[in-house]
Amino acid sequence: MDQQAITAAYRRYAPVYDILFGPVFEPGRRRLVQALNCRPGEEVLEVGVGTGLSLRHYPRYARVTGIDLSPHMLARASLQVQRHDLRNVALMAMDVQRLSFPDASFDKVSALYVASVVPDPAVMMQELERVCRPGGEVVVVNHFTRSNGFASRIERGLAPLARSLGFRPLFPLDAFIGLTHLELTETTPVNAFGYWTLLRFRNRA
Repeated sequence: MDQQAITAAYRRYAPVYDILFGPVFEPGRRRLVQALNCRPGEEVLEVGVGTGLSLRHYPRYARVTGIDLSPHMLARASLQVQRHDLRNVALMAMDVQRLSFPDASFDKVSALYVASVVPDPAVMMQELERVCRPGGEVVVVNHFTRSNGFASRIERGLAPLARSLGFRPLFPLDAFIGLTHLELTETTPVNAFGYWTLLRFRNRA
């Protein structure tokens, strides 16, 4: 995975993303916002905000900053902000591996369906830990590799197409958890058949 491949893939996805991935990923979006349990005045960062389908689920009393590498996806997210009059939301073009925010800028951080997309997930998690305030939470929703069964065979078959797909079909859960110093406090299956997983972390820094 590299930025050029990611940007190219999501330029193709942008016009049809909401149709292809809107309903199937919706339970995970709602569950993530519920897990964040935002309080009035809290600052929330959502990385990989995509077309902004999650933004309307955040309470209006939380201030949400959404970032994405793809300008085409952000253009769609801007339409969501306008359509739902989300005055508590700000959108920025930014690489999650090089966040421009100061340390401890956010009370809560969310990462929806982006961990297996970024070129270096370890760097992403380091950045999320850095910008999350001590005692704050980071919530990740992503697919992780199945050890066996039909899904595992599909993942192995798709692995050579990762650059074209724009994500890694092979993405082991234990290896991902091992990338961070954050404290894992919850692991919950979400979406259809529980194929995706919600991970809640607490920042012990």
